[in-house]
Formats: sequence, C-alpha cells, structure tokens
Amino acid sequence: MKEMILMKFKAWFAAPAAMALFAVPALAQDASAPAAASASTKVSAGVTVYDTAGGVVGKVDSISGDLAVLATEKSKVSVPLTSFGAGDKGPVIAMTRDQIDAQAGAANAQAAQADEAKKKAQLVAGATVKDTAGGTVGTIKSVDAQYALVDTAKVQVRLPLTAFAVGDSGPIIGMTKDELDAQAATVAPQGE
Repeated sequence: MKEMILMKFKAWFAAPAAMALFAVPALAQDASAPAAASASTKVSAGVTVYDTAGGVVGKVDSISGDLAVLATEKSKVSVPLTSFGAGDKGPVIAMTRDQIDAQAGAANAQAAQADEAKKKAQLVAGATVKDTAGGTVGTIKSVDAQYALVDTAKVQVRLPLTAFAVGDSGPIIGMTKDELDAQAATVAPQGE
C-alpha cells in the first residue's frame, strides 16, 4: 500500500451552513421590563422585536411550540415565548441585540470547544472512519498534530485533521470509501 498526502478533495465534509440555534436564558424581570407574554402580545413570524429601551433587537424568524426563533443581524436564537412582553411598537424582550449576540457567540464558542475536544478523542489509532451516510471508509492507523493516516484496505491516505467531523460512533469524513480510493488513485505517483 502507498502512503500519500491527499490535500485536494473532490468533496469536503461540509458543516451545516445554518448557524445552530441556542436557547437564550431570559433575564430577570424588573419594574421596567415587560410583563410576561400574554394573549395581546403578538409574537409571530416576521414581527420586529424591541428591547425595553425601544431599540430594535431583531425579527421573529419562526415559532416552534413554546419557542420563538429570534434573528438578529449576527445570530439566531431560540427564546421562550414567555420572555416576550407587549410594548408600544410590538413585542419587547428584556435583552438588547448586543446582549443576545454576545450570549449566542459565547454559546457557539463553547459548543465549538466541546466539539473539538470530542473530535480529538475520536481521532485515535484503531478508530473506524465513516462517511456521512454511515458507511465504513477505513481505519485510522496513526495520528499526528496535523494528519490522520486512514487505511481503506486498498490505500493508506494521510488526511488533514480538519477533514474529519464528530460522528455519533466515531469520526466521519465527507467522502465514501470508493470516492477516497478513487481520489487517492488520481494523486498516486505513476509507475509505482
């Protein structure tokens, strides 16, 4: 078997393009904060949401059960309907756009750190690599700071660690075994 570095992929593993939604805890209500959402509070898709000072927070993207998906310019978050109150201009929430974006950013950073730690734990010698449909691609033979050597039984290919994502039962890549074997064949030195 040949060992090679496969730097160009026909298909990269693509993370979901949409940002994950994170629940934003409601702030404690004070005397200036709106009362809990009532039947007169019109929280519906497309409506603009304001903070308690009258500043625009964002728009409601959708409603799902007891949660509204609130979209700011930078993030989308799930907010309990009970966090909204009625204001003169429309629904009011006791957080500013900047506060929501800061909490969403912090939640995304924490999720990314947790994902990276889980990926590192999965990228070990002997781990089975799967494709996005759950098919077996091969086995990791070794791992260094930048690459993992994957054995497909037909070829051994060094893949950058960034090519892997966290799977339910181990690391996954965006190529099937046949696609990886075919791609490896196109970069293999001729005459060997």
